[in-house]
Amino acid sequence: MELSAMQLPGLIIAAPSSNSGKTVLTLGLLRALANRGVRVVAAKTGPDYIDPAFQAAACREKCINLDPWAMSGDQIVALAQRQAGEKSLLLCEGVMGLFDGAADGSGSTADLAAMMNWPVVLVIDVKGQSASAAAVIAGFAGFRKDVKIAAVILNRVGSDRHRMMIETACREHLPEIPVIGAVRRSDALSLPERHLGLVQAGEHDALDVFLDQAAGIIAEDVNLDQLIGLVRGRKLAVGAGDGSDAVGIGIPPLGQHIAIARDTAFAFAYPHLLEDWRRQGAELSFFSPLADETPSNGANAVYLPGGYPELHGEQLANAGNFKAALAALAARNIPIYGECGGYMMLGEALIDATGQHHQMLGLLPLVTSFADRKLHLGYRTLVLSGATALGPVGTVLRGHEFHYASTIKADGTPLGNMATAIGDDLGSAGLMKGSVFGSFFHLICQ
Repeated sequence: MELSAMQLPGLIIAAPSSNSGKTVLTLGLLRALANRGVRVVAAKTGPDYIDPAFQAAACREKCINLDPWAMSGDQIVALAQRQAGEKSLLLCEGVMGLFDGAADGSGSTADLAAMMNWPVVLVIDVKGQSASAAAVIAGFAGFRKDVKIAAVILNRVGSDRHRMMIETACREHLPEIPVIGAVRRSDALSLPERHLGLVQAGEHDALDVFLDQAAGIIAEDVNLDQLIGLVRGRKLAVGAGDGSDAVGIGIPPLGQHIAIARDTAFAFAYPHLLEDWRRQGAELSFFSPLADETPSNGANAVYLPGGYPELHGEQLANAGNFKAALAALAARNIPIYGECGGYMMLGEALIDATGQHHQMLGLLPLVTSFADRKLHLGYRTLVLSGATALGPVGTVLRGHEFHYASTIKADGTPLGNMATAIGDDLGSAGLMKGSVFGSFFHLICQ
């Protein structure tokens, strides 16, 4: 059969650096496009739990992560194709600065743009500059020949005169790169933050009001028709199957029925991981430790994702039904896996930022503390030291670490050995005891 070609339509919103306003601008674009009836879905470059939850709320569709460091090209294409489906546009928010990646330089937003042949809309925070913004754009446009800066949106513009000065410089020096928007400076385009980033989407009672307000501002200040006109994508062969249905992330399900903790204390579970478990035939159910709920009676595995248990220490310590149920499952050798916040929950105690001790599940010989905060951040590989539901001894997992907790006590058998993106040995990581295991490592794929 002769193969034809189809486009996987995408567009990337990127910036020269973090804190340029690209997240809120992306949210406004997603809601504005959705309100216009555009069939838009969202993606986020790299490891991030918080922004995708906002993006899902903005476009009223799930948001996925596309990680060019952790994932193979085939995995990214398959995930993007399944996410896009029959939609008109997959709008992807970048991470950090456009060319920033892991310590070895890989895994940047630019790498994703080049891989997927997606054009980049560069968001420039122009506060405190005028014509110099054109020089920044010129530098980014010429930095990599395989990355196309298709348009620019000026952010935090102070006045009409401010906008005019920048646009004049851009027309003179960069006539081939259109300025398709100039977003005014506004207190309405801000969201509260905490130590891991934005306060979670689920904690905003008036999130829809904020998103609609942001969409109204963005719709006035950005030419949405020009934005849509930029969309292009990687060509995919169709007609004989492209194999996307067969491409997974390589992580076996923890069990045939996985009970997953889900509430504001345990919200950091990657959609692509859960979806891949479903695609492998696993049933997923959800329960809230904060509400003192217990896993489904039919569950033969439990997953405690990351989150903010340190903000709910007393409530979790008093969740008697939840704690008794997990202890009973551990006694039956049911696999129980905890990541970061979930790992801390598996321990004996968690010490919060005020120094108060909270009794946790006691399933691992672990005590963690926020009394002396220290940032642990970066891509990681984890090589399993023992067989678990995630794989046999020697299985190499790819993911990341992002937390401020200190380990006061960690006795017993390590889960594995951890290394940085450039291979620097970080030593043993995590713990395993019977069927219970976990670490600060956030799993992305194998």
